[in-house]
Amino acid sequence: MRKRGASEVFRISGARTGLTEDVRGRQRRYIVSMSIRTVSVILTVVLWDVARPVAWVMLVVGAALPYVAVVVANAGRENAPAAPAAYVPQPVRPVLEATKAEPAADRPAGPVTPGSEPAEGPDAA
Repeated sequence: MRKRGASEVFRISGARTGLTEDVRGRQRRYIVSMSIRTVSVILTVVLWDVARPVAWVMLVVGAALPYVAVVVANAGRENAPAAPAAYVPQPVRPVLEATKAEPAADRPAGPVTPGSEPAEGPDAA
């Protein structure tokens, strides 16, 4: 049972990131990718006469990275999480348990008054 006037509690943990944060993250990934490409092209020029196989690898990385960077940057927003329940019910308070009744065999035949409890043990008649 709810108290009157109690406000409902809504869950917002399933919300997506904001559009501004999403665009900022895409721009950051693109800039990092293009920085790596720039370094690989510079290494291609520097290593061309020193280590030609490494220079070729850097040239391939420098040529392929723009395509990969654009695809990663334009990948879109993250998938929407499963829609959480919009309403979180208030916790249910546990009810006190009723005391268990004594079995019929253990009950005395007559009424029990305070101070006249039935005797227990092997000597009880």
